[in-house]
Amino acid sequence: MLLAPSRWLGNNLGNGSQGALTGGELPRMAAIDTLTDKAIKKALKDAVAVGKPKRVSDGGGLYLDARPTGAGWWRLRYFSGGKEGMLSLGTYPDVPLKLARQRREEARSTLATGIDPSEQRKADKVAQASKAESARLAAAGLPGPGTFEHAAREWHARMAPNWSPTHAAKVLALLSNDLFPYIGVRPLAELTAPELLKHARRVEARGAIETAYRVLKVAGAVFRHGVQSGYCESDPTRDLKGAIVLPPAKHRAAVTDPAKVGELLRAIDGYQGTPVVRAALALAPLVFLRPGELRNAEWSEFDLDGATWTVPSTRMKGRLKAKLNGTAHVVTLAPQAVAILRDLHPLTGAGRYVFPSPITPERPLSDNGVLSALRRMGFGKDEMTGHGFRAMARTMLAERLGVAEPVIEAQLAHAVGDALGRAYNRTQHLEQRRDMMSKWANYLDQLREGAQVIPMQSRAA
Repeated sequence: MLLAPSRWLGNNLGNGSQGALTGGELPRMAAIDTLTDKAIKKALKDAVAVGKPKRVSDGGGLYLDARPTGAGWWRLRYFSGGKEGMLSLGTYPDVPLKLARQRREEARSTLATGIDPSEQRKADKVAQASKAESARLAAAGLPGPGTFEHAAREWHARMAPNWSPTHAAKVLALLSNDLFPYIGVRPLAELTAPELLKHARRVEARGAIETAYRVLKVAGAVFRHGVQSGYCESDPTRDLKGAIVLPPAKHRAAVTDPAKVGELLRAIDGYQGTPVVRAALALAPLVFLRPGELRNAEWSEFDLDGATWTVPSTRMKGRLKAKLNGTAHVVTLAPQAVAILRDLHPLTGAGRYVFPSPITPERPLSDNGVLSALRRMGFGKDEMTGHGFRAMARTMLAERLGVAEPVIEAQLAHAVGDALGRAYNRTQHLEQRRDMMSKWANYLDQLREGAQVIPMQSRAA
C-alpha cells in the first residue's frame, strides 16, 4: 500500500520513532520546513562536541544526519508498498537546505505516482550508464548496447578464454565478414528468423555451405546470450534447424596405394626446395601428426637418444580445457625419423622451432609450407594433403602390415569415449608402438625403392 506523500510520517521523526496507525487513522504529521541554517550548524557543532551523531528533522520525512566528523547527510525516510525506504539526498553544505527540500518534494511527487524513488534512482543510473556506454561505443565506431554486434562481441569476449586462439579468431572473422556488415547495427529484438536465413542463404549461394551452417549456429549462440542479458526475449534461429543442410563429410585426400606411396616418397627425396621444408615432408609420414602439430615442433620436446617426441597437450587437437589439463602425447620415433632430425639439427637446432619460418626464426613454418611443396611436386589437392599422411599410415598399417587398431590409434592420439580410455590410449602400447614405427619406416623404405610388397591376409593379434 502506498501512502499519499503528504500523509506518510508521524511527528516523532526527529528521534527515530514513527506514529502508529490505529483504527484506520493516519499518523499525526510533523510540521514541514522547520529547520534553519543556524539550527543545522548548531547540530553539526554539537555532534562533533559530544562525539555522537545527531538527527534534526525538517518534516515530511526529511532530516539531517549530523556526524561526529562534522559532515551532515541529508536523508529522506518514506514508506512504499508497506515497506520503509531511505533515500540519500546529498551532503551539507554542498546540498543546502533549499535544495534538500526541493529534492524531497521531487521524491514525494515520484511516490505519488506509485514509483519508489530509490528504484527510480537506480533505473536512472542504469540509463545514464547505458547512454555513456552508447556514446563511448559510437566514438569508437561500434554499435550500441542491444545491437547484434554489441551482443556478439560481448558473447565472444566471454567465450574466447575457453577456446584456442585459432578458434576464437575464426569465430570473430565469421561474425565480421558474414553478419556484422548486414545486421550489426540492428537491435537483437528486431531480428527475425526469415531475415537471418536470408543472410545464411547469401553465404550458401557462394558455395560456402559449411560456413552458412556455422553462421546460423553462431547467430543462435549470440541470441541466447542476448536473452540472458535482457537484449531480446527469444532466439529466432531455433526455428531454422535443418534450413542449411551440410554435405556429406568428405575425407581429406591421401595416397594409400603402395606404388603411389613409393612415387610420393621418391618425389620428397628429390624435392629441390628449402632443407627445412624437405625435412618436414620427409618426417610427416613417419610421425602421424597433424600438420599444425608437426610444423610447431620445438627442439625442447625431443629426446633423440631415447627416440621419443613428447608433444604438450596444449598443442594437440581438442577443446581448450582438455589442452590445459590433458596428457602429453608421446610419439615413438623410428631410426629413420631420428636420422632426419639429427641431420636438421645443425641448421635449426640453435632456435626454438624445428621447422622455422624462412621469414623469421621466431615463428614456425606456415600452413602452406608443406602443401605448396606437395603441389610443386605434382600432387594435387584432390590427391594428397598434409593431413593425408595420417590417413595413409592409418590405412596401410592396418591393411598392409596387419597392426592392431588400438596400437595405431594410440600413435594417432585419437581420443576414445571415456576418460579412462583416453588415458590408456595415450600412455600404453609404447613398446608395441615403437615396434610398429620401425616396421612402418622399413616398409616405406621398401616402397621408396620400388619393392613389391604383398598385402597381408590377416591382422596380427
